[in-house]
Amino acid sequence: MKVNPHKPSAISLSKTQEDAINSEGKRILVLAVAGSGKTETLLHKINHLIERKGAVPSSILAITFSHNAANEIIDRLILKADKTGKYQEILNDATNVDEERIAYKKKHKWIDRLTIKTFHSFCYNVLRNSGVNEFDNQFKIITNKKYNSNDELSANKAGEFVSEAIQKLLSNLSEDIDFLLQLKRYILDYYVDVSYEERETAINNHDKKYTSLNGTRVRSKSEQFIADWLYRRNIKFEYEPKLSITTKFAFHPDFFITEANLYLEHVSNLSHPIANKEREFKQSDLLFVKTDESITRDTAVFNHALDKIIKNRLPTGYKDTPSLNFNEELGGYHNHLHRFIDKIILVSDRIKVYNLELDKVLENGQNDQHERVRSFYQLAGPIIKAYLDYCIDKSYLDFNDLISRSISLFKNYPDALNKYKSQFQHILVDEFQDVNALQVELINLLITPQTQLFCVGDDWQSIYAFRGANVDYTINFDQHFPNAELIKLDTNYRSTQHIVQASNDVIRNNKNKVDKSIESSKQSDDKVIVFSGSCEDESVEFCANKILDLLSNGLKNDDILFLFRNNKMAETYRSFFKEQRIAVSFRTIHSAKGLQAKVVFILGLTEGKGGFPYIRLDDRILNVIKMANHDLLLEEERRVFYVSITRAKDQLFLITEKGNESSFIREISPEAIDRMF
Repeated sequence: MKVNPHKPSAISLSKTQEDAINSEGKRILVLAVAGSGKTETLLHKINHLIERKGAVPSSILAITFSHNAANEIIDRLILKADKTGKYQEILNDATNVDEERIAYKKKHKWIDRLTIKTFHSFCYNVLRNSGVNEFDNQFKIITNKKYNSNDELSANKAGEFVSEAIQKLLSNLSEDIDFLLQLKRYILDYYVDVSYEERETAINNHDKKYTSLNGTRVRSKSEQFIADWLYRRNIKFEYEPKLSITTKFAFHPDFFITEANLYLEHVSNLSHPIANKEREFKQSDLLFVKTDESITRDTAVFNHALDKIIKNRLPTGYKDTPSLNFNEELGGYHNHLHRFIDKIILVSDRIKVYNLELDKVLENGQNDQHERVRSFYQLAGPIIKAYLDYCIDKSYLDFNDLISRSISLFKNYPDALNKYKSQFQHILVDEFQDVNALQVELINLLITPQTQLFCVGDDWQSIYAFRGANVDYTINFDQHFPNAELIKLDTNYRSTQHIVQASNDVIRNNKNKVDKSIESSKQSDDKVIVFSGSCEDESVEFCANKILDLLSNGLKNDDILFLFRNNKMAETYRSFFKEQRIAVSFRTIHSAKGLQAKVVFILGLTEGKGGFPYIRLDDRILNVIKMANHDLLLEEERRVFYVSITRAKDQLFLITEKGNESSFIREISPEAIDRMF
């Protein structure tokens, strides 16, 4: 399934690869289409600089986007240098690769002197070695999920996750009762009650859809306001109590306020006629008051009205400040609270990735036209600021901080910047299409007019906008790096001509791209198969039978790869294959970047919700940070499909649904596909 990164390439370099390697331009973008030998070009560039141009290894910085990609480059450099073949055996065995890699790097000192790191690892070392004036250089890395890479970052992890730190800070902030109740109100309104509506089908307009601060479910927002007012003032109440008297008709008053011995009936358009109720209360000699919708339209009027009605009826010396704490108030809403915390983390991360001013984002959010958005940012402000202060106090940095703090160091301390600018005369960036604003700013700080910047990427494979990647840096490279040279590697050595044609047909529909004319070096009679099942079970059965055919014709299980946009698309397939003991690889398309297989099945190619493409505009809360653009999101979806198609070497199966075929399939030329039903 996966390309063997440790096997030396048998493909001789193309003229365009040689042009890229030999170029002495100072700003170079190599647009390397899928299967065109991108990594091979990068490796040859490093060797060319050292062997033919006399570059000192320590003057070369190669930046990758993943720890595995950095290791792949190192491994392939070692393989080229190791004449014994032993390192290939070590890689094949895969038992002690990390330890052996270090040993072989030290043996081949020129490789050890190269700087081959991820953006984060590079900045980690900058701050460790040169950042003491910017930040505590004994900092720890705080993440929001397990980080298992065997690198220096994993050895210096904080003893807590981001979510744990924020929950701790929420508890501290909630010592202010107003903040606690504001937080609880938000959780109830936009998580608890929304979940209730999703679970329950309303039978009529009298369902109890709203949750008050004390957990009581009530029938209207107005009743929720009243219940919350009582709870905030430590006034106990019963909602819709059962009357202990005999009445001429059955009814339950809205509230009974225990300490005041008072019934309160709120009149709205949902209420039963009030005159009959009033008569029953008077005849039974029960203390009764009524309110109506007019008081709920203005907070000051509302508070004054309830104060006037209730406060004077409470016992003398009544304690009207409740004793509340974070764990008791929110302990029953654990999952909802964590969803809120996740949203806070996402907002904080995006502000950092897009390099925005926190106060400006908070101001925009708190002035949004929608109450939900305003309420979120009113809470988010103190939470995010408390988290930033907490991280400084604890000497914590997250992955985005590593880059932003390095940028700050370089801007504020020119001597630190000059150290790196003078050292690195050659900067190579892999997967350039995935860069974000912070990373481009870092690159611009490191380069001088004499530095050779050699970037390799493919705008057609830019699929990480949700992480802040901006494909414009690749499409308009010369605008961001003037006087740039553009070199296109436009031969796909991986896929057959029909697969390449299908990928070209699809991506051609994107407006924001660099035009390329892609050719395949492989010819085959096998066209792309489109299977339209009348139901999912039929599609599952087709795929299972096709796998058995492929295996019987000599393919191995690892030669077959199933791809999908989201995990739900593959659930039925996984379950059935497990029952039938069919062992093949399943991957989301994003996790399959860099993989390839002889045979690829792409699932879930239907139109509409849950299909592919599926354009899901961001929550309005995130829209405050960056405006959503439907057309750009569709283009990103199309690039995701392009990436999935180009994982296939020999055969490609597109699995769709009869009568609900993805629009992406319809973009493929009929001569490139065979249809099956």
